[in-house]
Amino acid sequence: MSPEAIRALQKKLRCTTGELARTLKVDASTVVKWESGELFPTKRHVEQMNALAERGPDAVVRTPKGARAASPLAALADPKLWEIVRKLIAHPGLFAQVEKLAAEHPDPADE
Repeated sequence: MSPEAIRALQKKLRCTTGELARTLKVDASTVVKWESGELFPTKRHVEQMNALAERGPDAVVRTPKGARAASPLAALADPKLWEIVRKLIAHPGLFAQVEKLAAEHPDPADE
């Protein structure tokens, strides 16, 4: 799918780059790279975008009015996160359990 086709899709769906990214479950920076031609979407993403085009604007995951997208770094301000980190550091057995559990989930950095 060409950069022009992606921009045309966004226009047809009346969505922002962030909304398209959220709907496709990719980073907004990935969609920006598709729009610029720096990267091209995978076959799976092209198929998802074609399906979105057929379904229309109602298929897009919208940003609530007045809401700002949360920064991925916002989690660093959560005191609960740091409580968990302290426990992981202090208890090697807990760390091993969490490591096994984490292996069952995809790394967001890989998506």
